[in-house]
Amino acid sequence: MDDLLTIAGKSYSSRLLVGTGKYKDFAQTREAVDASGAQIVTVAIRRTNIGQDPNAPSLLDALPPSRFTYLPNTAGCYTADDAVRTLRLARELLDDHRLVKLEVLGDPHTLYPNMPETLKAAEVLVKEGFEVMVYCSDDPIQARMLEDIGCVAIMPLASLIGSGMGVLNPWNVQLVRDAVKVPVLLDAGVGTASDAAIAMELGCDGVLMNTAIALANDPVKMAGAMKKGVEAGREAFLAGRMPRKYYTASPSSPTTGMIGS
Repeated sequence: MDDLLTIAGKSYSSRLLVGTGKYKDFAQTREAVDASGAQIVTVAIRRTNIGQDPNAPSLLDALPPSRFTYLPNTAGCYTADDAVRTLRLARELLDDHRLVKLEVLGDPHTLYPNMPETLKAAEVLVKEGFEVMVYCSDDPIQARMLEDIGCVAIMPLASLIGSGMGVLNPWNVQLVRDAVKVPVLLDAGVGTASDAAIAMELGCDGVLMNTAIALANDPVKMAGAMKKGVEAGREAFLAGRMPRKYYTASPSSPTTGMIGS
């Protein structure tokens, strides 16, 4: 409990953030979220009912805001204007909620971030008082620019959204981590628990995922595995791994005081 994740002045015991899309129903969503131990849940404002349709089931009933911190996101937005408009709607639907996830996509095939539009939207949202967590490329220079604008967390992709390819460029993830002082959370591309552990071992402050859990054969069991992966990776990072020793063999047990020594 001493090792907390703090974002925008609020602390969380879980470093795993999970999405709420692609499950078979809201009941399974809740079961998986509970198994993950996540306290922050993302919601795609353009795709999920949180009050827009009073006649349809609402995610708010399955995951009450009194228990979970909502992170409305701009999934499906391809321009800064659309992203800003979407988060203004989220603020209205969630009673002046300010913590948001900004993502402005470049194309529908890769879902890679459009960084010029992302920077433009971030400037507007921060000026309007939003606390912006931002999906971005694994570029330390642009990460620093987003921090300078006032974003509260940087969220570089591990690989393409929904790809399950894991951390394809660990070196860049570390460069981003070293470039900024705000929390860095790996976002997009995680496929299984070992990917989450690797992200945490690289020094990320947290991991956000959706597809890897929701599209697993057993989403609830995978959510539990992801929880363990994040926790194990964090402990390994804090413990400090042994140095890599290329071409230098050394015995794993003491060699002094033994028979024949």
